[in-house]
Amino acid sequence: MLTVRRALERGHFRYDWLDTYHSFSFSDYYDPAHMGFRALRVINEDRISPGSGFGMHPHRDMEIITYVLEGALEHRDSMGNGSVIRPGEVQQMSAGTGVRHSEYNASKTDPVHLLQIWVVPNVLGVPPSYAQKEFGIESRRSKLCLLASPDGQGGSIKIHADARLYATHLERGERVEHLVRPDSGTWIQVAKGKLQVAGTELAPGDGASTSDAGSLMLETDESAELLLFDLA
Repeated sequence: MLTVRRALERGHFRYDWLDTYHSFSFSDYYDPAHMGFRALRVINEDRISPGSGFGMHPHRDMEIITYVLEGALEHRDSMGNGSVIRPGEVQQMSAGTGVRHSEYNASKTDPVHLLQIWVVPNVLGVPPSYAQKEFGIESRRSKLCLLASPDGQGGSIKIHADARLYATHLERGERVEHLVRPDSGTWIQVAKGKLQVAGTELAPGDGASTSDAGSLMLETDESAELLLFDLA
């Protein structure tokens, strides 16, 4: 069975510099029916105005992944890292024993559109760490590209969590198959375009989950970009 979380059902806040949607309870948005899915704790879809962003703030014991859809995001942290994340790049930060970071729109003229993801770690108190890697469009086109995993398989970013994160870009008429493992769960997050999963149409911002083992077919009649989480 597929459980759908529609885009407009998410928590939503609009400020003068930030338009944000929360798939799960986060900050001032609380819904006991949506506290996360397995180890997946946060999926926030943020649009940040030019020159604005989140000032320095702390985290600990969380795996934080940033996936930029449009624009550029500037990152700085207390480990001394400073970088700009653009579409096709994945940034990961293990907060571990504690880290502070800031995130700002790197442009003074254009907005930045991103997904920020939190995954609950399977080990606490690790030294904080940072990674950033590019996964070009060809590596994601018409196939599930592994972005993050517990063991860094296939050149993916290593995370301290029982989770694997994939991305794919499908053109009209294309499809990919995902095998939901026994005793695991899958969450699909549509980033762009429309998608059909198990006979259900998903639109941008929609999420869907299942814990039923077996084949899951993802296909599109136009084009679509999505993230898929394989969670223990």
